[in-house]
Amino acid sequence: MKNFFIQFGAITTFGFKVLKQMIQPPFEFPEVLKQSYLLGVKTLSLILITGFILGLVLTLQSMPVMYEFGAESLLPGMISVSVIREIGPVITALICSGKMASGIGAELGSMRVTEQIDAMEVTGINPMNYLVVTRVVATTLMVPMLVIFADFVALIGSFLAIQMEGNIKLILFIRQAFESLSFEDVVPAVVKTFFFGFFIGLIGSYEGYYCQTGTESVGKASNAAVVKSSLSIFFVNLVAVQITLILSKL
Repeated sequence: MKNFFIQFGAITTFGFKVLKQMIQPPFEFPEVLKQSYLLGVKTLSLILITGFILGLVLTLQSMPVMYEFGAESLLPGMISVSVIREIGPVITALICSGKMASGIGAELGSMRVTEQIDAMEVTGINPMNYLVVTRVVATTLMVPMLVIFADFVALIGSFLAIQMEGNIKLILFIRQAFESLSFEDVVPAVVKTFFFGFFIGLIGSYEGYYCQTGTESVGKASNAAVVKSSLSIFFVNLVAVQITLILSKL
């Protein structure tokens, strides 16, 4: 428990430093674009495949139960609410955590071990701004976009799964899917993905930036980045669900 609170305090302090640095010039827009491509675009194919399989499998698993109760017409709405409100954002964020956080942790850890970060400080370059802030901003912006793509292809997979067992027009499927969605389903799901992306970049950067010396430390930093960022996703999701329930009762 002592180590947990020490780590929590250190990451919180690091997070405030990053937030403060975000609003202070100079702003490294070219580096943000570069990191957005490296972290976002190169993760897109994995997200699309996962989202498609997610929608396909979820529909195939739910279909027998819905048919048993004669509620097959509710299947598109159930899938859309499940994917867009909860499953899509969380699964996508976990995949991004495994790829982005580990990559950031390993990259910055290697730079720390080889003393490249120390060299940047000596030459007058602010490594916090150039290395950390750019990656945190990139993940904060890219994760919501990847979640949108994942939700879209998940609905395509759901439509194809229903087509395997029956015949439904695409227009009818879209209407049934989106009729079940409400403001409380879409907006909180989108908002929390920004926090997912922020913590993925923040924790990955923290583990790499403060990596210990030695080659083994790089692997430990990468592993710790994935574990801690995944736990933060579940925690943020829990808080977001509670806030949404409270606001829905007002």
